[in-house]
Amino acid sequence: MTKIGFIGLGIMGAPMALNLQAGGHKLYLHDNKNPPAALIEGGATVCTSGAEVARRADIIIIMVPDTPHVEAVLFDPTGVASGLSPGKIIVDMSSISPIATKEFAKKINKLNCDYLDAPVSGGEVGAKAASLTIMVGGPEQAFTTVKPLFDLMGKNITLVGANGDGQTTKVANQIIVALNIQAVAEALLFASKAGADPAKVRQALMGGFAASRILEVHGERMIKRSFAPGFRIELHQKDLNLALQGAKALGISLPNTAMAQELMNSCAANGMSGLDHSALCCAIERMSNHEIATP
Repeated sequence: MTKIGFIGLGIMGAPMALNLQAGGHKLYLHDNKNPPAALIEGGATVCTSGAEVARRADIIIIMVPDTPHVEAVLFDPTGVASGLSPGKIIVDMSSISPIATKEFAKKINKLNCDYLDAPVSGGEVGAKAASLTIMVGGPEQAFTTVKPLFDLMGKNITLVGANGDGQTTKVANQIIVALNIQAVAEALLFASKAGADPAKVRQALMGGFAASRILEVHGERMIKRSFAPGFRIELHQKDLNLALQGAKALGISLPNTAMAQELMNSCAANGMSGLDHSALCCAIERMSNHEIATP
């Protein structure tokens, strides 16, 4: 049994923590809201601060929305860093800036602790099913130590390289996901406007070279108008912003990423930032004055 700290128990964090608890580990929790009752009933301990979590746990996992949140969790006066002792491991599973991640890792390393950036892909469904893809950056020895915990939360787990490389991989993932959502939305809109049943078009395409997880899951969401958030538009906006900021710093062009970001910006401007990112289709629908729907 490992003593695990878990900070951030939202849509993703709560089921991830439950899977760790089901694996027989002791959890120490901290969140802005009351932790889920199931975790408390399962024996988890609620802590008053990140510092307390760090003092009581050997491995501290962070799962919060954005770069400033991770910085606050780590380095606020009552944050994790103030409670660390040598030999402990920080695992940031949030999706944040690769550049900031490298700086956070340096600060934690100075406390004689290891740091892993380990963002995930798979959404709420993957978090609940323990089938997340986990992209890890950091020292191999720390990765080996934490790997049994990753195995309780995910299926495709890769040590990509040094600190920051996990976050870089996640940004690349989010570019691909956004562009695939855009492609599926345009394809289904085309089919629907042409008079075909988009549900049957999707079914046919799932057997061909256009088949993808996005077509399978988000294509169905678009057809059924089911946009309850698995991964919110506002979070994908944040990730694409990281991609575009990185592109500027690297001196490269990501024209289609910029287009996908503008479509998400359009959704946000129309009050849709809290919907699932598959609702990106709504921006394209507005431009065409036609909604994807089964006849």
